Amino acid sequence: MAMTMIEKILANHSGQESVRPGDILDIGLDARIARDFGGANVVKNILDNGLTIHDPAKTLFTFDCNPTGSDQKYAVNQHLCRQFARGNGIKVYDIDSGIGTHIIIDEGIVYPSATAVSTDSHANILGAIGAFGQGMGDMDIAAGWSKGKVWFKVPESVKITLEGTPGDDIAAKDVVLNMLARFGANSLLGYSVEIYGETAEKMTLDQRITISSMATEMGAIIILFPPSREIIDYCSSRSKTAFSPVYADKDAVYAESFILDAGAFTQMVARPGAPHDAVPADSVSGLKIDSGFIGSCTNGRMEDMHVAAAILKGRKVAPGVVLKIVPSTDRIWKQCLETGLIDIFKKAGALVSNAGCAGCAAGQVGQNGPGEVTVSAGNRNFPGKQGKGSVYLASPAVVAASAVAGFITTAEKIPARAAEFPAPEKIAAQEPAKPRAQMSEKSEVIEGRARVVRRDNIDTDMIFHNRYLAITDIREMGQYAFDNLSGFEDFARNTSPGDIVITGRNFGSGSSRQQAVDCFISLGVSAIVAESFGAIYERNAINAAFPVVSCSAAGDFAVSDGDRLRIDLLKGEISNLTTGRTVSSTPFSRVQFDIYRKGGIFQL
Repeated sequence: MAMTMIEKILANHSGQESVRPGDILDIGLDARIARDFGGANVVKNILDNGLTIHDPAKTLFTFDCNPTGSDQKYAVNQHLCRQFARGNGIKVYDIDSGIGTHIIIDEGIVYPSATAVSTDSHANILGAIGAFGQGMGDMDIAAGWSKGKVWFKVPESVKITLEGTPGDDIAAKDVVLNMLARFGANSLLGYSVEIYGETAEKMTLDQRITISSMATEMGAIIILFPPSREIIDYCSSRSKTAFSPVYADKDAVYAESFILDAGAFTQMVARPGAPHDAVPADSVSGLKIDSGFIGSCTNGRMEDMHVAAAILKGRKVAPGVVLKIVPSTDRIWKQCLETGLIDIFKKAGALVSNAGCAGCAAGQVGQNGPGEVTVSAGNRNFPGKQGKGSVYLASPAVVAASAVAGFITTAEKIPARAAEFPAPEKIAAQEPAKPRAQMSEKSEVIEGRARVVRRDNIDTDMIFHNRYLAITDIREMGQYAFDNLSGFEDFARNTSPGDIVITGRNFGSGSSRQQAVDCFISLGVSAIVAESFGAIYERNAINAAFPVVSCSAAGDFAVSDGDRLRIDLLKGEISNLTTGRTVSSTPFSRVQFDIYRKGGIFQL
C-alpha cells in the first residue's frame, strides 16, 4: 500500500506494515522531552501516579523558556526537575543550552524518520529534517515517559509544491508568511503537510526550520520536508543512531494538493493578533515601532544572525527603539562571538541575551509593555503572547532594517536618518478574575447551561495566558480562564459548574499547555463544543477526561447564552432543550471514550 511520509514514519514506529488516515496507533518514541514550564507538571504526574521511566536514555529536560532562571516560580520548577533528573538518570539541557527542539537536531538526538514528543507546541519543527515531532501536554508526556510510546491518530496528508524561484530579498520567513496568508489558521487544521518543488529542495536546514516551525500557526500537525543530501549528511555527522530517511511513495494518496508560485512571493509582515493576517511589507511601511526582536525557534539560527549582522554593521538602532537578539542555542551564540557578530550587534546598540526561547515564552527578553509596538522574528503575535503591546511578525532582515529606521521597512529602504516619534499613551491594567468551584460529576449524557463564545481561532494564550504557566495547582487555574480574550475577561466570574461552552473553529490553537484545558475543569465547565479543535488541545482534553465535542454545524446551531443543552457523547447528538433543535456531532472514538470513562490517561 502506497504511503505518505507521515504514514511511513508512524507505520515504522508502530510495528505496522502500512497505516492509513484515521488509524489510531501506539507510536514508539525515539525521544521524549519536557521543558522547564511543563517539566514540573510532568514530574508531578509521574510521582502522583506512581509511574516509572521507561528509558532514561531517551528522556530529556530542556530549560529553554526561562534560561535565566530569573522568575522565582520557574526557578523552583527547574530545581524540582533537576532533582528528579538526578534520581532517575535523565539528562538535563540546562539554562545554558538553548531551545530544546534545536538542540535535539544539532546534537543528533533526532534524525530523519525519528519520532519525538515535547511539551513544546513547536516540536513539529522536526519536520525540517523529515522527522515526526509533536507538542503535547504534561499528561501526554508523562505517559510517554512511562510507557515509551503514545497513542496517535494517523492524519491525512496535504502536498504543497513551490514552483518558481523566489526573489533574492525573499527570506524563508516570507515564504511561510505568504503560505499563512494563503491558507490561514485552519485550512490545514489536522493535516500533515509535505513540501515539494525545486525551491524546497534547495532550502538549507535553517530555512526549513523557519517554515516547519510555523506549522502550528497554520493548524497543521506538521510540515515535512523530504530530507536532502545536505540534511542527511548534517544529521549523519551528529547522530549515533543509524537511520534510513523516509520519502513518500510516488502514488501516495493526499487529501489535497496545491501548487504555489514562489516567484510571486513578496516580503511580508503579519499584523498584530494573528500570524495568518500577513500582508505585503510595503502596506505597513512607515509604521512607528518601539522595539524589535530577532530570535525564537523560528528565526534564531546562524543564518538569521548573519542576515541581521549584515544590515546592522556600521549602523545604529534608532533612538528610542530597543532591539533584542537571542540566538536559539548556545552553540550559535558562541559562533556569533567567534565570528564577531556579537560585536556588530553591540556596536549597533542591540541587547544580546543568552540562548533560549526569549519573548515567545514570556520567560526571557522580548516582552513588550502596554502601548508598545514590536516587530518580531518570532512565530506568534497572539494578544498578550509577547507582552501587553502589539506585535508584527517579519523576517530578521525586516526586523533589523526597521530597528535602524525606527519604523517598519525593508533593508532596501532604510532611510539615511532614523525617524523620531512621540511616546504613546499608557494603557491601564485589568483586574484578574476570581476563582470558582471545581468540575461537577461526569456522565455519558451531559446537560448544562450554554455559554456562547462565538470566535474562531481562539488560541491558548487567550484561554490561559503564559504568565500563569508556573501554576501547578488546578484549583488556582479557573480564575484565569479567558482573561486574555477580549470581551470575555469576566468569563470566570460569570460561569457556573455544569456550563457548556459553545465556540467556533480551531479552538485551542497555539501552545501545548495543559492549563488551557485544566482551567475549565477547575471552573466546573462540563464540556466544550466547537466546530473544530487545535490538534494538541484536543489530545490534552481527551487525556484529562474532559469532554470536547466536535460539531461542524456548531456555527449554524442557534444557541443563546442560558439555553439548556443536552449532549450524548456516544450517539453524537447535541440538543437545545430550550428551542427543541438537535444537531449531529462527532461521537467519541473508542480511545476517547475509554479514557473518559476511566477518568484520564493514567487510569488506562
